Amino acid sequence: MRRLLITGAAGGLGTILREGLAGWADFLRLNDREEMPAAGPNEEVVQGDLTDFDLVKELVKDVDGIVHLGSISRENTFENILDSSFRGTYHVFDAARQAAKPRIVFASSNHAIGFHRREDNLGKDAPYRPDSIYGVSKVYGESLGQYYFDKFGIESVSIRIGSCFPEPVDRRMLATWLSPRDFVEMIKAIYSAPRVGCSMIYGMSDNREQWWDNSHASFLGWRPQDSAERFRAKVEAADPPRHWDDPAVRYHGGAFAAVGHFED
Repeated sequence: MRRLLITGAAGGLGTILREGLAGWADFLRLNDREEMPAAGPNEEVVQGDLTDFDLVKELVKDVDGIVHLGSISRENTFENILDSSFRGTYHVFDAARQAAKPRIVFASSNHAIGFHRREDNLGKDAPYRPDSIYGVSKVYGESLGQYYFDKFGIESVSIRIGSCFPEPVDRRMLATWLSPRDFVEMIKAIYSAPRVGCSMIYGMSDNREQWWDNSHASFLGWRPQDSAERFRAKVEAADPPRHWDDPAVRYHGGAFAAVGHFED
């Protein structure tokens, strides 16, 4: 990997990759609309909004891969999500089409399938059931990846990220947690694979509770090394159990599935 572009580099996931991929790629090109720390060795920092298509075309020049994290990371108004997640994601894929067609990692989310019940183990063919407009934007991004692969041959992997934090902080995360180390190694595996086509992988570590099945993505050669289980006692002591029929417990999407429409 010579030059890797990371959008949304100022956020939590972007910070994880900026640190974890340092030295793995020859150069990291880092973009966010928010201010970022100054460029370190073998880094390029470009502040700007992905709604600016001319900027995005400059960002994707001469890159071998794109990790597209740039979006609003939680539910918000439709207008805000429209610009950040719909328009920005389209710009990234279309700029890649006009450039050298680099392989793209799209940061999708478990909220694209958040209205499935927790007792249903989901694989690659689970139908979309978004739990929010945020989740709808992730369905759009995954579909955009399929379109750009079928029509233009741009390879991409959508990662339906669970909960990527230093450690799980509630009972739901005992199933959805993705450790930072496992996330970094997943990215390396995606770019090391000789072919990925248009694929999807669930972003979770090797947790005891398993809601999602990644057997379809075994060709990537990624195996999570961490587990939320070592945090179970701490989490259960701090987070009392909820009633089994609480929507936040009933559905994969947790609190996203339990709340009303954001703009009401």
